[in-house]
Amino acid sequence: MIEFDLASVRADGWFERVGKEIGSFVPLCDAVGEKFVAFSIVAGVRITAITIDRRNPANTVVDFAVGESGTEQRLPLGEFRRRLVAALLGDDPTPPKLTKDLKPEELAAVIGSRYVLLAPLYGYALQRLAGEPGKDREARVAFSRNGTSDTLSLVELRDRLRSEVRRELNRAREGPFALDLNRVDQAAEAAARGNHAQVVELLGSWPGPLSLLLRTPAGAALGHDQRTLIAKGLMLLGAAYGEEGKLGWSEELYRLGLQYDNSGPMGASLFLHLARAMATADRFGEAIGPLRRALALGAAREEVFPHLGRAFLRRGKLVAAVACLENARAAGVSSPQVSTDLEEGYRRLGDAGQKLRAANGGSTADEPRATEPPPAPAAGSGE
Repeated sequence: MIEFDLASVRADGWFERVGKEIGSFVPLCDAVGEKFVAFSIVAGVRITAITIDRRNPANTVVDFAVGESGTEQRLPLGEFRRRLVAALLGDDPTPPKLTKDLKPEELAAVIGSRYVLLAPLYGYALQRLAGEPGKDREARVAFSRNGTSDTLSLVELRDRLRSEVRRELNRAREGPFALDLNRVDQAAEAAARGNHAQVVELLGSWPGPLSLLLRTPAGAALGHDQRTLIAKGLMLLGAAYGEEGKLGWSEELYRLGLQYDNSGPMGASLFLHLARAMATADRFGEAIGPLRRALALGAAREEVFPHLGRAFLRRGKLVAAVACLENARAAGVSSPQVSTDLEEGYRRLGDAGQKLRAANGGSTADEPRATEPPPAPAAGSGE
């Protein structure tokens, strides 16, 4: 029996060390996938350029060359990953025979150079190799992983690492970019035509995967553009279901969309859509918060104030209602509903309403005002 200490062979931390020498290492890993960047190094593939499609990263294109002097090639990201995995799972070179005088590079070749590099990527710290001359396939490797020591035959260790590589490709195929974000534009065009059934056809399969994606590292790594498109898609789908009378579904989709984007223009639209769904269900009190949030995020005054005024009116907060409705009129809203709600607000305030009407310039429900509107009511405003 011959036993070798693998301290001189194992390559713990090699990928991290390479990363420190590459200036664009982090964006490279973000675009291609950290493990696939490592796979390219193990396979002797040089990535020379990346053309990123931020709307649908699966359409990203990778330029690369095999070896130092290989001809440059170009492949879509998915095919590039598949080729890398195929290369790593190809036939292993014939290793040297086990003898007691093996040099470190020969010892690495016995294990398999690619496996020496793959092992630390998955937490395998190689420690010892033991075997008998002439029985190389029965040689065993001792290693530690996650604080636990174990021993596998060389064949078993290789098979286990090959399985890890296969799973990496499967995870990439099943990742968030299986969703075609270009469908959002198609859904927007369908919605503009009033074809709500087509919106559902295009995006109806999204909610399940997207609700799970939020709890994964891939979800946390989504870029701003991707989050915005996902949120827009969920808003379009929610609006389509709303047109079909499925208000509960609409609300859930708006809430899911807000988990992807709740602080920008898309967040403003989602809050506004959510509030409208609540108001349609006569839940005016609940609608006030989302309407305020939409306004704070930059939603158009003429879109928010009519709904906010009506919500305050239905909750009996008459002064706040009148203020919002006057803001709506000042923003150019001339709908009969706003005029009716405003008149109701003044009437229900009685004498105080007449004084408030005069303070607001003496407008009536039928005479749009040209003066500056009163400020939007502060949080918690009431009578």
